[in-house]
Amino acid sequence: MDFDLSEEQRLLRESLARLLADRYGFEQRKAYAREPDGWSRAMWAAYAELGLLGLPFAEDEGGFGGGAVETMLVAEALGEALALEPWLATVVLGGGALRHGASRQRRAELVPAIAQGSLLLALAHTEAQSRWDLHDVATTAKRDGEGWVLEGRKLVVLHGDVADKLVVTARTAGDRRDRTGIGVFLVDAAASGLTRRGHRTNDGRRAAEVTLAGVRVAAENVLGDPAEGLPLLERVVHEAIAALAAEAVGVMAAAQKIGAMKLISTSWTMLTAVKVWLYCLASSASERSGPISSPPPYRNTTTRASRYMTRAQRCRTRWPAAVTTRTRMGLAGRSRQSQTPMSCRTPMKPPGRLGSGPHSNGPRRRSRPRPDRAVTREPPSKRARHRL
Repeated sequence: MDFDLSEEQRLLRESLARLLADRYGFEQRKAYAREPDGWSRAMWAAYAELGLLGLPFAEDEGGFGGGAVETMLVAEALGEALALEPWLATVVLGGGALRHGASRQRRAELVPAIAQGSLLLALAHTEAQSRWDLHDVATTAKRDGEGWVLEGRKLVVLHGDVADKLVVTARTAGDRRDRTGIGVFLVDAAASGLTRRGHRTNDGRRAAEVTLAGVRVAAENVLGDPAEGLPLLERVVHEAIAALAAEAVGVMAAAQKIGAMKLISTSWTMLTAVKVWLYCLASSASERSGPISSPPPYRNTTTRASRYMTRAQRCRTRWPAAVTTRTRMGLAGRSRQSQTPMSCRTPMKPPGRLGSGPHSNGPRRRSRPRPDRAVTREPPSKRARHRL
């Protein structure tokens, strides 16, 4: 198998990398996050101009006919830039439900608007009790003539606060955890009875809590079979998992770059500290021979190096050479004078244990009996008296 990228795929990756490098720095990302939508509409228009929004859709429907490889290339690049725009929610999640479930006529109506950047989608499936079980759906959809009426509540709808249309899963028949009887519906965000409450997620993106209270959906907005929507949902989620894996690769690449930069910075700081330490030792050794030479040229290379250099200069000028250890530390019984100021010397060893000897702090004091405790002696036993 040939795993090399084609010419079109390389051009796509390079073009997107240049765009993100020029317009998606970390400070720019913080500015985008402060915008009313929580992301940049200007960058969304740039994605549309580059062809990213219509990438996985067929060419005869208004897309660009890309496949899984192109989708993962885009996801990796957006992950490396930590992009905030609703590309995953619109193109992969909502767009995937349209590609695999909507009629050809419905796709021809909606795909051009998605590719131009004027239509935003979101997948509303997660509920309070469902967790990771895709078939656990409590939202209901009841027949009302030719259409349906939806009742329920969805949580953590990615970019659901700005989506123009929502892809909503609801139960049309059976119990809450049945694998059959699940329908997928395309709901207008401005429909009567639909309310949204937006919030920010942990990674800086946007999500929403969606409440459906008697929301009416026309029959043409049912995606696929209203009783067999679980296979469609699983297919969309599997494609989204692949895109998220590629996005995670991009995030790890960004983290690796940041880690390499920090490693270089730390190594340079350690090298500067070692040089200053050697300079300090040389200064202390040359005190008897004469004045010290001029400071080394790396004095003001970094702020931390300047701080170390200031300390190295204090080794020569702040304390005279005849300062004794007894004067600096306030200890008694030490007459040996230090030839090096204490600010440049290694820390002193802790005092020795109590007792007599060259490394002790004096003779050990004998403990005295407590005055409130009487000392009693038992009479010697018969064998002890015999030994005496």
